Amino acid sequence: MRSRFVGCLLGGAVGDALGAPVEFMKRTEILERFGAKGITAYAPAYGRIGAITDDTQMTLFTAEGLIRTWVRLCTKGIASVEGMTAYAYVRWYKTQGLRPHPHYGDREEAGWLFQQEALHARRGPGETCLSAIRHMTVMGDPAQNDSKGCGGVMRIAPVGLVMGQGGSSPSDTFALGAKLAALTHGHPTGSLAAGALAVIIAEIVRDKTLPEALVIARACLRKHVHHEETEQALAQAQRLAASPIESHVAIAQLGQGWVAEEALAIAVYCALTAPTFIDGVIHAVNHDGDSDSTGAMTGHILGALHGQAVVPESFLAPLELRDVITEIASDLCVFREWDIGECEDVGGRSNRALSETVWQKYPGF
Repeated sequence: MRSRFVGCLLGGAVGDALGAPVEFMKRTEILERFGAKGITAYAPAYGRIGAITDDTQMTLFTAEGLIRTWVRLCTKGIASVEGMTAYAYVRWYKTQGLRPHPHYGDREEAGWLFQQEALHARRGPGETCLSAIRHMTVMGDPAQNDSKGCGGVMRIAPVGLVMGQGGSSPSDTFALGAKLAALTHGHPTGSLAAGALAVIIAEIVRDKTLPEALVIARACLRKHVHHEETEQALAQAQRLAASPIESHVAIAQLGQGWVAEEALAIAVYCALTAPTFIDGVIHAVNHDGDSDSTGAMTGHILGALHGQAVVPESFLAPLELRDVITEIASDLCVFREWDIGECEDVGGRSNRALSETVWQKYPGF
């Protein structure tokens, strides 16, 4: 299980870092610069090799929000996962070098993740995410916009990991993934695509194959109004994956990945057709659109599917924040086992020394 968690988050970061240098390039430009196979190894981005972007940053803060929800529940007996994750996104917002949040202030932040200096870097954050977080007045309420950009779905893999491991129903997993995406993306497709990806990851964690996971995710999706865009995109991805068409042609038919359903479809197609992890993320970034997001989501799926060992060391060694990503993935895998807090509703645990250590790392606020 730990291998799946670490593989998912590291795999997503590798796909993100591979796509970062070409995010705003057309495929023809990528081939002209990197050769007939396109980009197949890290290239400089943001002043270094192996740089992550806002996709991985926000994925880490999603994971932190889930952990801190549990810590608060164990300690205080009550917690809102939407509210706690919204606060995590405000912490991410503050790492972007922006003015103080209008409703959250400029308070001194606590917690291990915010203290990672390398996270305090602006890496192409989506304006929808920044604007939605800036205008949050009640932490946990859905965003008041009509965006279906991929910024909601690209960060949602930790939800699938936690809900899959915890034995949650697919409908509950879908609902949580959609709610956390809706914190910043108000269009139904922007959140429903995230719900679908959360279920895909959750079912993979339960040892389902990707085609099996897709059957379950699409069944959940069809229960929701306004599901048509995402359902059609996933159906097209599966049809193309079963056809002999070349990958770059298929991906072009699926779209550019700037919007949620297209990014999800491209990631699913690449994960279905990839003979290896690296083949999958390479195909996912060599197209006209949002290369880092489609690379990240493909890496999330394949990393969860095959585990940490599938990600080559040659891609891990230069990866920015590798140790931080590994540590939070490991914590995400085991946090329910921590003997913390004294709330009777979650077992009346009383390991005070561990409780204090965990609270320092992941304070429940």
